[in-house]
Amino acid sequence: MFITDLRSISPQKTYTNDFLLGQIIEHDQNQYLAYEPNYTDIIPKTLLRRMGKAVRMGIGTGLPMIKLNNNIDGIIIGTANGGLENCIQFLNQIVEYDEGTITPTNFVQSTPNAIAGQLALMDQNRGYNITYTNDGHAFENAILDSLLLFEEASANKLLIGGVEEISDYNYNIDKQCNLYKKQKVSNIHLIDSTTKGTMCGEGSSMFIVERKAKDYLAEIVDVVQLANIKPVDLEGALVNFLNKNRLQKSEIDTLMLGNNGNIDENIWYSYFSDDVLPKTNIITFKQFSGEYRTSSSFAVWLSTQILSDSIKYTSSMMQRCFAKKKIKTIIIYNHFNSVNHNFILIRRK
Repeated sequence: MFITDLRSISPQKTYTNDFLLGQIIEHDQNQYLAYEPNYTDIIPKTLLRRMGKAVRMGIGTGLPMIKLNNNIDGIIIGTANGGLENCIQFLNQIVEYDEGTITPTNFVQSTPNAIAGQLALMDQNRGYNITYTNDGHAFENAILDSLLLFEEASANKLLIGGVEEISDYNYNIDKQCNLYKKQKVSNIHLIDSTTKGTMCGEGSSMFIVERKAKDYLAEIVDVVQLANIKPVDLEGALVNFLNKNRLQKSEIDTLMLGNNGNIDENIWYSYFSDDVLPKTNIITFKQFSGEYRTSSSFAVWLSTQILSDSIKYTSSMMQRCFAKKKIKTIIIYNHFNSVNHNFILIRRK
C-alpha cells in the first residue's frame, strides 16, 4: 500500500517544517511531551475545549488530511491507552457522584475508539471504522488490517494512524514497573545511555494510504508481529520476513531501530550487526519521539520523510552507523518492553 499524505505531532516540531529543516528540540525531563500546534484553525472551538489530549492530537493530524483527500473508505487507528486521562476522570466521577448524574464528556472522550469516531463524525464518513488497542502491536494491526482490505479490494483509500498520550495514571503505573529512568537524561544523549529504563513519549502520526498510486511518498510492503520471543530468534524471524517478500539481505540498505536508552534492552538491537545485515545504514528514532506503545507510527513517518528526501538522514543525532548507501528500502525493527516485537518493510522504488 502506498503512503500519499502524512502528518505527525510529536515531542519535536514535526507538524511544521522545523524538524525537517534540522531544528531539534532538546528534552531533559522524564516525559517528552508533544509539541502541539495551534488547533483553532483545525478544530472548532466548541469541540476543542471538550477534547482530551489523545483525541485532540488524533483529530489535529487526521482531519486536515481527510479534508484534502476525498473518498476515504475507512479509518483505522492504533492506540494502546486511548484517552486514559479522561477515562480515570470518568471513573472518579462515578464515585464522587455516588453513581448519580454524571457529565458525559469524560465518558465520550475516554474510550479508545473516540479518535476514529470523532474523525468519522466530523467528516460524516460512514465507511469502515475500527480501533486496535492491543498494546505494542496496536499500530501494526492497523497496518495489517489495511493490507488485508487492499488485498481483497474492499477499499482503495484509508486513513490509518497511531496515537498515544502521557497521562499521570499510565505513567505512574509504568514507572512502578521500572519502565522509565529514575534520573533525567537529555534526548540528545538518550540512545547512548548506560542506565536502566527509558523516557516516556507521546504523539500522533497519521497517514493516507492507497491501494494503487502513481504519485506516492513511500510504500508499506509488509508487517510482521512477534510476541514473547528470545533474542536468538530475531535473526531467523528477519530471514523469514525477507524470504516472504522475496528479498536478499543485501537489498536492505537501511535499518531503523527502536533503541530507547534502556541498557537492559540493548541485547535486542545488538543482534543487528554487520554479520546480520552487512554494510547497512542504521538509524534510530526514539531520541525524537520517546518511548510509547505505538511509537512505530512515528518511525513510519520518519522513514517516509527520509525515503521522499524531505529530511536528511546524515544527522549525527539520527544515525548510528552510516554505510553511505542510498536509502531505498528500510526495515523498521521495534519492540515494546521486550514483549511485542515488530518488523515493518517500507520502500520507495
